[in-house]
Amino acid sequence: MERAEAYGFSGAMSGAFLLSCLLFAAVSRRQRGPYMDEVFHVPQAQAYCHGRFLQWDPMITTLPGLYLLSVGVVKPAAWLLGWTGSVVCSVGMLRFINLLFSAGNFYLLYLLLFKIHQKNKAVSGFQRILLALTLAIFPTLYFFTFLYYTDPGSVFFTLFSYLMCLYGNHKTSALLGFCGFMFRQTNIVWTVFCAGNVVAEKLNEAWKIELQKKKDERISSRKGSFSDLTRVLQFLVEYLLSPKNLVTLTALTWPYIILVSVFFGFVFINGGIVVGDRSSHEACLHFPQLFYFLSFTGFFSFLHLLTPAKIRKFLLSLRKHPVQYSLITVVSLFLIWKFTYVHKYLLADNRHYTFYVWRKVFQRHELVKYLLVPFYVFAGWSFADTLKSKSIFWILMYFACLLAVTVPQKLLEFRYFILPFLIYRLNIPFLSLYRQLLELAFYILVNAVTFYLFLNRTFQWENSDEVQRFMW
Repeated sequence: MERAEAYGFSGAMSGAFLLSCLLFAAVSRRQRGPYMDEVFHVPQAQAYCHGRFLQWDPMITTLPGLYLLSVGVVKPAAWLLGWTGSVVCSVGMLRFINLLFSAGNFYLLYLLLFKIHQKNKAVSGFQRILLALTLAIFPTLYFFTFLYYTDPGSVFFTLFSYLMCLYGNHKTSALLGFCGFMFRQTNIVWTVFCAGNVVAEKLNEAWKIELQKKKDERISSRKGSFSDLTRVLQFLVEYLLSPKNLVTLTALTWPYIILVSVFFGFVFINGGIVVGDRSSHEACLHFPQLFYFLSFTGFFSFLHLLTPAKIRKFLLSLRKHPVQYSLITVVSLFLIWKFTYVHKYLLADNRHYTFYVWRKVFQRHELVKYLLVPFYVFAGWSFADTLKSKSIFWILMYFACLLAVTVPQKLLEFRYFILPFLIYRLNIPFLSLYRQLLELAFYILVNAVTFYLFLNRTFQWENSDEVQRFMW
């Protein structure tokens, strides 16, 4: 990092943290007590603070990583600063943990952008800082910086694990992946993603050698026709069936294999992936979740995905391959018809934005969910097109992880899309400086609106005296 870039990054991070502290104070003044899921998280952390480690709220569905780390941070800080009484492990103190995670996420995003795009000399230090700042205040993630939720910590350890993987420190990466798993069980998918990065790199090297042997320039390791993809898949199967190759890959990825084995052991002993209340978190094949994720990504990355140039390129591709797109459309319609699920929370809780998205869009008419298929097809094509700089093996691996982390979820919840979105955004090309500034302004605007609604547009339910607030 050059000196000017270092100063710029330090200034951006310091400024963002200061503004976050001011916003944190505003949120804490307006909402002093636990809100929403904090009603479960805060008492559980306070029980740990008082040494009651065997106490557990059966309504909590995640492992105790957040509470253990909170005690590990707050208790030493209280001892050093002489804090006593209710201030130790208070709601505000516990929420502040996530503010620290937010600063850490900013730093990790910058380091990941630097590592992933280090060969792109056209990207300036200012652009890296700007994109790191933009992703650090990504609205769905940034909102939960100010509440005691698992999301900021889950993102922190997953990004840290990914960074260590890219630097080849796989034992540390797996250890950090375990920390991420302790925050949210589904983060095991991103441990598989890290292992997949290693495998994809070896596959790409072998594929290039295969191309040189055959001297077939028509086959591309990055993009191509359907026949090219078939040949790539054939090569993939042949490579993975080789005992020698399997031994090599095992030697490279054994820390991740151990962690995944621990995960399966946990699932077997626990009787499922969810701890606590399982009745509201049943796994199912909810394939439309992929379409919801593409729509979510299209909204927050419209400067990448919804440009006039993209639309023209898509229409040209549509004209060249009508049969393939017709097949994709039919399959999409079938998946929506047979695999659409509506969780009871989605219909009952009017505090979440998803409640209004579902009511205002999908419940307008029974046909709406089918009429959106052309947009899903375009969003999927545009999404894949932005990843064309990655190898085909990386793309296959990422999409496998994307399906694994989204499809089993019955509840439409924007928080579940945070990590796949960030991984995607870290790996696509940079926008122009003007478009980056525009995207930053857009994220600031969305954050301003959501925090305004949360702080000022309160309401009450008929059967409750508690103040209710709108949130992601």
